[in-house]
Amino acid sequence: MKSFSQWRPHPWHGLDIGAEPPRRVQVYVEITPFDTVKFEADKKSGYLRVDRSIRSSSQNPSLYGFIPRTLCAERVSSLMPGSLRGDGDPLDICVISERPIYRNEILVNARVIGGLPMCDHGEADDKIVAVIEDDPIWSKIDDISEMPQALIDRLMHYFLTYKLEPNKPQNVTIGNPYGFEHAASVIEAAIADYHEEFGANPEKRKIAT
Repeated sequence: MKSFSQWRPHPWHGLDIGAEPPRRVQVYVEITPFDTVKFEADKKSGYLRVDRSIRSSSQNPSLYGFIPRTLCAERVSSLMPGSLRGDGDPLDICVISERPIYRNEILVNARVIGGLPMCDHGEADDKIVAVIEDDPIWSKIDDISEMPQALIDRLMHYFLTYKLEPNKPQNVTIGNPYGFEHAASVIEAAIADYHEEFGANPEKRKIAT
């Protein structure tokens, strides 16, 4: 008999992390390159909520979401010099696709190739970078160093500007992009942080909001 959920699984706590983490992971997509507002999964219900309008003209050049059953907490913060803590959210991930994908609230099988060490108001807020697993253009890439620099520059520009507000200080920094080896350490740390906070079977206990 096949197993299935009678109700919609919570995207953070009820979905699998993926086939072979940290290289192959499953991604829950919150934002597409065509979105001009920031959507974010509501921690209590799991449904997408409009988090805020983007004040700048920047648009994310990739799919953007998170890896289920991960958490940016103490272990993730320890991997980023200068951060005071993790941001308390699931680990963010950008997924590069050769074909345009217009829909969010979808699941994507992705291959991790690296990441961006973003620190937001002192909180570790890494952006893992991946490609769609069977993408006809990008699927053979193993490390972020093999990607066109212009594409990485666009990702960095987006995350440096999407929270900008006129006449307010910028409290976001991004260091040099890192390759798969460090990305694997970040993902493994986020998995361990999650297990410590929520346990192995989070849906069987009350999830804090």
